[in-house]
Amino acid sequence: MGALTVPALTFGARALPSPVLETTGVVPTALAGFDTLMKTYVKERGITCAQLAITKNGKLVLARGYRYSDGSRYIPPVSPTSLFRLASLSKHITAIAIMRLAQDGKLSLTASAATLLGLSTTADPRLAKVTVWRLLQHTGGWDRDVSGDYLYMDHEIAAALGVPLPISQDHIIKYACARPLDFDPGTRYAYSNYGYMLLGRIIEKVSGMSYEAYVKQKILAPLGITRLRLGRTLRSEAAPGEVVYESRYTSKTVTDASGTIVPTPYGGFSMPNRAPGGGWLASAVDLVRLAMVLDAPNTVLNSTSIGRMIAKPETGVTSSGSWYGAGLWVRQVTGHVNTWHDGSLPGTYTYTARLQNGFTYAALFNRREETGSLDFDVLSPLVNAQIGKVTTWPATDLFPRYF
Repeated sequence: MGALTVPALTFGARALPSPVLETTGVVPTALAGFDTLMKTYVKERGITCAQLAITKNGKLVLARGYRYSDGSRYIPPVSPTSLFRLASLSKHITAIAIMRLAQDGKLSLTASAATLLGLSTTADPRLAKVTVWRLLQHTGGWDRDVSGDYLYMDHEIAAALGVPLPISQDHIIKYACARPLDFDPGTRYAYSNYGYMLLGRIIEKVSGMSYEAYVKQKILAPLGITRLRLGRTLRSEAAPGEVVYESRYTSKTVTDASGTIVPTPYGGFSMPNRAPGGGWLASAVDLVRLAMVLDAPNTVLNSTSIGRMIAKPETGVTSSGSWYGAGLWVRQVTGHVNTWHDGSLPGTYTYTARLQNGFTYAALFNRREETGSLDFDVLSPLVNAQIGKVTTWPATDLFPRYF
C-alpha cells in the first residue's frame, strides 16, 4: 500500500487533518503514469473512492484501488475488487444477455417488445413497432427530455396510479403504456433508461429465469466472474465490499410515503427498478474481464453476436462518426472498432473503453462531477494521451490474482 500526503491546512490556530491518498493493488513501473493520472484526478475533485483496471492484449496489466480521506470520517479501504455501482455501464451487460438469447435461437431481435411482454398499444399503436433492436439502440420512441425519465418519477407515478411507494417495474410499465410515445420508433436516437428496463423484462420472459440469474448463469459464470450482483437502494442494504457513495444532493425518499429527505444516493431513486439499465455492482477488474467477450468469438458470444453488438442503427451515425450499438458507443478507426460507455448517478461515475492496440480500461468513482462538464470529457483524453507514452507493456498477467 502506498500513501500520498498533502500538507495540513490551518485555519486560525486549529490544524485541519492532512488528506491522505492510499492505494492498493499493482501498478508496474512502466504504467506509473496512469497511476499518477488517477491520483491527481481524485485529489483535484475530492473523490474518496476510485478504481482503475487496464488490460493489454487480453492480459490484466494494472489493477488499483484508491482511497482519499482527510480523516474527518471513516472511509472503508478500497481494493481492486471493491464493488461500485456501475450506473449505465449496466446496459452493455443487458445487451450481451439479449444477444446470447438471440444466439441460442430463443429471441428475434426484430420482435415487437409489446408482443413479447403483452403490452397494451391502445394509448399509442406505434408501441407495436418498438422492436428489441430499437430498445437496444435507444430508438424506441421515448425521449426523457420530452416526457421525463420514468425511472426517476416514482412520486408522480405512485400518485397517478393511486398506489403506495415504493413502486415496482410493473407500475412504471403501466404508467408508460398509458401515454403516447414521443416520436415514431426507429426515426431518431433518444437515450432511454426505460427501454433498457423493458429489455430486462424481455430477458425474464424469454428465459424463464430472473434477470439477475440469467446474466450470472449465461454471461458471467463462463467468464469466471463471480462478484457482480444487483445493487440495492439503501446504505443499510449495501453488499459486502461495496463502497460508500457521496453527493451534495438530497431527495424525498422513494422507499415510502413518509416524505423523509435523504441523501440522493440512498433513497432518492430505486436501484431494483434501474437493474437492467443501471443497477449492477462490479469492480473495475470485472469490467475489463467482461469486455473480452467483444475481442473474439468465445463461450459467451459468437462472431455473429459480436457483430450485432456493434452494428449501426437504422438512424445512421452521428456527425462525429460514432453510433450507439447495443449498450455501447462505437466508432470505426483504422483497423479497429472502438467501444465505450459512461455511467452516471448521484454518487457514481463510471467509464470504460476498448481502444485500438489491444487496450481496454475501466475507471470507477463513488462521486460524479455535480458542477461543470461531464467527467469523461476530462478523464478520457488524459488516459488516451498516457497510452502513447508507454514504451514497454508488462508481460505479466494479473488476472489470476483476482479470478
